Amino acid sequence: HVQLAESGGGSVQTGGSLRLSCAASGYIYSSYCMAWFRQAPGKEREGVASIDSDGSTKYADSVKDRFTISQDNDKSTLNLQMNSLNPEDTGRYYCAAEYLAYCSGGPPSASDFNYWGQGTQVTVSS
Repeated sequence: HVQLAESGGGSVQTGGSLRLSCAASGYIYSSYCMAWFRQAPGKEREGVASIDSDGSTKYADSVKDRFTISQDNDKSTLNLQMNSLNPEDTGRYYCAAEYLAYCSGGPPSASDFNYWGQGTQVTVSS
């Protein structure tokens, strides 16, 4: 099993930046997909970005060119660099992982993932 723990959330003003991290522990197979999701109050959980074991990345249209997903060299930490933040980016951000040969096409879908962190809150004020 994989354990995931997010950190790095906080409050920023419009146009600001935040960097989220997700520490992964436990057994990680050579083939996997890891992703970031977010959920605003009263809304469904939304896939933000994903990265698979060969480094291929995918993003939701709403965050393309603003957010960057990456992993540390030892693959134990997943990161999300968020720039040019706006109030629509407000929500609780979750890290997720699944043993997959590759991430599915397009932004990640919550139903594809069984391993989740507890989330970290991001609040963007205007």
